[in-house]
Amino acid sequence: MKKTLATFLLGTVLAGTAGRAGEAVKPCCADDVKGVTQAAQLSSRSIYQADSTWTDDAGRPVKLASLKGRPVVLAMFFTNCEFACPIIVGNMMRIQEALPPESRANARFVLVSFDSERDTPAALRIYRERMRLGTAWVLLHGQPDDVRELAMVLGVKYARDSRGQFAHSNLITVLNSAGEIAYRLAGLESDISAAEQAVIAAAR
Repeated sequence: MKKTLATFLLGTVLAGTAGRAGEAVKPCCADDVKGVTQAAQLSSRSIYQADSTWTDDAGRPVKLASLKGRPVVLAMFFTNCEFACPIIVGNMMRIQEALPPESRANARFVLVSFDSERDTPAALRIYRERMRLGTAWVLLHGQPDDVRELAMVLGVKYARDSRGQFAHSNLITVLNSAGEIAYRLAGLESDISAAEQAVIAAAR
């Protein structure tokens, strides 16, 4: 495991920030220090501590830290999902639509695939077009080890079956502008209002 991500995981456990799904998570005490590296400026609870590199649906390399400065609504999914993922993505669309215009323009909506084998950048691009996802949406492909690490940080469990389907947690995570977990929305038929307010608050 990468040192920066291991540090994040340890800090999260020691600080007791795992939280129950559907509950806001208090942001970390600010431990930023001006004049040092960006990694050091991030709190120990920021997922942007991870130094993994992902690939978006345009084939460009992406660091999670490139999302810093904006509220992020993030879910893990796979494009061949037969049931849960379309609902998760639909709930994210509902959150996006419910946001006030200023918050909507600033927020980013990130989908990270479990399926490193089939969900290539090209497959993600086709999915974007099929779902008519706009420029506020970021679709990411990653290596299996990086996917597992991110899932661990987010509290997402998943397992692939013999048919190539994934049993997985149904979880949408709101990150604040520093990449800290601000809120978790669990379930498929959940009320999005608290998640909407978490995105608005995360932009402040």
